[in-house]
Amino acid sequence: MRNTTFLCFSILGLALNAFAQAATSCKLPINLDRLAAKAAEVVDVDMDANMLQFAGKFLNGEKSDEAQARKLISSLKGLCVRSFEFDSDGQYGAEDVEAIRAQFQSPTWSRMVGVRSKRDRENVDVFFRMEKGSVTGLAVIAAEPKELTFVHIDGVIDPQQLNELGGQFGIPKVEMPAKPSGKAETK
Repeated sequence: MRNTTFLCFSILGLALNAFAQAATSCKLPINLDRLAAKAAEVVDVDMDANMLQFAGKFLNGEKSDEAQARKLISSLKGLCVRSFEFDSDGQYGAEDVEAIRAQFQSPTWSRMVGVRSKRDRENVDVFFRMEKGSVTGLAVIAAEPKELTFVHIDGVIDPQQLNELGGQFGIPKVEMPAKPSGKAETK
């Protein structure tokens, strides 16, 4: 069973890599090649709607998290992930992060979350694009001293299903806190 699972994920990885190299769904005016040239490790995922549908076929509809991810990607137009890991601090600057942030300005985009941690030296921004009451785009910029990650999802997104994309297609897994039940615990 493990060998079959490993083989399936290997084939999926090769297929996604081949498709990602040919894709053009990430249309940022900013050129990130300069960051890639400095990085020790680069993740570059670029998928249009057709590739997402193809990749979705490899997700197991019997596993709840994969079934939810499969349902979510069925309405997406594109997915773009860029992640750069550097050997040392200072290999990218605030101007690099600001150039990416500048792509997500109002009135089309709204920054919904901004996290700044002086202790951990980590910054995260989450932007949403809203059209007619629906979320139609999401962008996440996560900056750490030695890592810079950018995720852009284009298409109608159900916020309840969004967490299920974590761990899929190069998107980092983010653990969401459990919803309070509203009932007081008794011991």
